[in-house]
Amino acid sequence: MARLGAAVSALGDIDVSAWPEDTLKEQLAELSAALVALDASLSRIAEGVRARGLRVEEPVPA
Repeated sequence: MARLGAAVSALGDIDVSAWPEDTLKEQLAELSAALVALDASLSRIAEGVRARGLRVEEPVPA
């Protein structure tokens, strides 16, 4: 859980809207590959939870 929390924290620091257009274009292939890999990993984890009969729920703000 600590590693997932650290990943969320690290990703929270990324703001592509602040990147210059040229930087985004240069990094697009690498960024796309990372996003696809993250999506696959998160989907695998969520499916593992669902396979055990549980639901993945969005936290309710306090």
